[in-house]
Amino acid sequence: MTELPAPSDTHGFEAKVGRFVDTRWRLITTLVWAAAAITLIVQMWHAIHWFSLSDTDDNMRFDQVRDWLGGQGWYDLRQHRLNPPIGFSIHWSRLVDLPLAALILILKPVLGTQLGYRWACAIAPVLPMLLAFWMMAMVVRRLVSAKSYPLALAILLCGGDALSMWSPLRIDHHGWQLAFLMMTIAGLTEPHMRRSGVMIAISSALSLAIGLEMLPYVAFAGAAVALHWAWDRAETMRMRTYGATMAVATGLSFLVFASNDNWHAVCDALSPVWLTTVGGAALLLAAISFAPAESRWMRLALVIGAGAIAGGLYVGLFPQCFGHRLEGIPPEADRLWLSHVSEARPVYLHPLSTIIPMAALPIAGTIGSIVAVWRRRGTRAGADWLPVTLFATLATGLMLWQIRTGPSAQMLAVPGATYVARWGFTRLRDSDSMLARVIGPVAAFLIASGLLASLALDRVPQRYADLKLANVWAIATGRQGLPQPPKTAKGKPKPDLTKRANRLCPTIPALAPIARLPAATFFTFIDSGPRLITLTHHSAVGGPYHRNAQAILDIEHAFRGTPDQAHAIIDAHHAQYLLVCPHMSEATIYQSEAPAGFYAKLESGYTPAWLVAQPLPKDSPYQLWKVVG
Repeated sequence: MTELPAPSDTHGFEAKVGRFVDTRWRLITTLVWAAAAITLIVQMWHAIHWFSLSDTDDNMRFDQVRDWLGGQGWYDLRQHRLNPPIGFSIHWSRLVDLPLAALILILKPVLGTQLGYRWACAIAPVLPMLLAFWMMAMVVRRLVSAKSYPLALAILLCGGDALSMWSPLRIDHHGWQLAFLMMTIAGLTEPHMRRSGVMIAISSALSLAIGLEMLPYVAFAGAAVALHWAWDRAETMRMRTYGATMAVATGLSFLVFASNDNWHAVCDALSPVWLTTVGGAALLLAAISFAPAESRWMRLALVIGAGAIAGGLYVGLFPQCFGHRLEGIPPEADRLWLSHVSEARPVYLHPLSTIIPMAALPIAGTIGSIVAVWRRRGTRAGADWLPVTLFATLATGLMLWQIRTGPSAQMLAVPGATYVARWGFTRLRDSDSMLARVIGPVAAFLIASGLLASLALDRVPQRYADLKLANVWAIATGRQGLPQPPKTAKGKPKPDLTKRANRLCPTIPALAPIARLPAATFFTFIDSGPRLITLTHHSAVGGPYHRNAQAILDIEHAFRGTPDQAHAIIDAHHAQYLLVCPHMSEATIYQSEAPAGFYAKLESGYTPAWLVAQPLPKDSPYQLWKVVG
C-alpha cells in the first residue's frame, strides 16, 4: 500500500528560521544594508551621472576634500575661492572628509578622475548607514525582542528624511552624526557597564568633532548616565568609564580634528569653549563616581553640583557663548538670511506636505516608546526603555524649534514604532477573523512606520498639501476660503518657475558655458556660490556659512539696495561678473521683500551702465553680465 506523505513540519521550519534570524543578526543586517544601498544607488543613477550635489553643504564638502587632496593643509579649512582673497571660514572638521578622500584615492586610478569623484560621492554616504543599521539592530534586539530587528530596519527605511541623509551624493556630515547618535543609544542600552560607557563617550566625542548639531543629544546622554548613577549605585562603573573616556576622546578629537580657526574661543564648533566645558563635566562625573555616597539624594546632589560647576565654567570663561545663538551672527544677517533658511525654521511653519511625512513616524514611535515604558515600569526592561523614550520625545519636540532635527527624530522613533508594530502583529495574528489576520499586520506596519499618513497625503490635491497650519486653522474657523488651483489666462495650470530654476541652475550643462570663461570672481546668489566653485574654476563672493556674515550681508544689501549700492559692493569685492538665476528660491525672496531693489530692477530688464550683458545659450537658465565700470 502506498504511504501517504507526512504532514509538513511547519512549526519546525518556523523555529529554524527564528533561530537563524536570532543568531545571524549581523549577517542579516548587513545584507539588508547592502540591498538598501544598491537600491538607493540605482534610484540615484541619473543624479550620480550628472554629479548632482544639489545641497550647498554637499558641494562645499566635496570642495573641501578636493582642496585637501590638492595640497591644502589638514588644519586649514578655509575655502579660499569664496570671498577671495580673505576666504570663507568653514566650521567643520576633517573627520567626515576621511572616508570620502579614501574612496577618491582608491577609485581615481581605476575609473579616472571624474568617474572617481562621482562614485566616491555615491558610496561614501551609505557607509554610516551600515553603522546606524547595526546599532539599531542591537537596540531593538535588547528592547523589543531578538527577532524584531528586521521589522525595525524596514521601518527605518520608511523614514524618508532619515534615509535621505544616507542617500548617494549626500556627502555632508549629517549621515555620520545620525550613525553616532544611534551608537549613543546602543551604548545607553548596553548591559555591560564598561562597554556602555566607552560606546556613549566615543560616539558623543566624534559627533562633537563633526559639529554641534547633536549637542543637545550629547548633553542628554551625559545627563542620562549621571542620573542613572544617582538612582542606582550599581551604575558606578558605567559613569566612571563614560567620564574618563569622554574627557580623553574629546581632547583627542580637538587635537586631531579642530581646524586652525577652531583653536580660537568660537562657540559653534569643538573649540576651547566646548573642550573645557564638556571635558570638565566628564572629569567631574568620573571624580564623583569615587564618592562614598550610599544615599540616592546624596548622589543626586553630587550630580547637580558637578553640573553646576561645569555650567559655571562655561558662563564664567566664555560669556560670549552664553545666552546667545551659537552661530553668533548679527541680527540683520539673521533677519535677512538665516530666517529664510528652510531647515532652520520650525516644523509648524512648513506646509502639510513637509509636516506629515516628517512627523508621522516620530509621533507614532514616541507614543510607542511611552507605552513600552509604562507597560514595563518597575522592571529592568522599563529602565532600559526610559532613555530611548526620552531621546525620542526630545527629538520630536525639537522639530518645533528647527526641522533639521527631523531625520534624528525619525531614527530615534524606530524602536518605539517597532514595539507598536510587533504588538499589532502579535494581537492580530491570533485573531479569530481571517480579515484581521491578513490585513491587520499590514495596517499595523503602515501606521507605525508613518507610511499610512504619507499615502493619505498623496491623495490630497497639491494646493491643499501646500497649506500651512495657520492656513488650515484659518479655513477651519471660516476666516479663509479653500485654495483654488492657480490658472493662467488660458485656464491652464500655472507652471512652477521656481522649481524649474532650482532644478536647472545647478546642473553641469547650465554652468558649462560659464566654466569656459577665463577664471574670475563672480558676484552671485548666496546659495549659488558653492555649486559654482565645484563645477568651474571660478571664485564666488559668498556662500551660506554663518561665520562669514559680512559677505552674506554684502550680497543681501546689493540685491536688495539701489543700483549704486550694488555697484559699490560688487566693486569692493573686485568681482568681474554678475551672475543670477531668475526665479530661483533666493531670487524670489529679493523680489518679494525688495520690489524696488537692484535685483527686482534686473528682473524687469534694467541694465546699469556699469554692466554689459554676456551671451549665453538660448536655453540657459542664467543671466550674466560683465562688470565694466
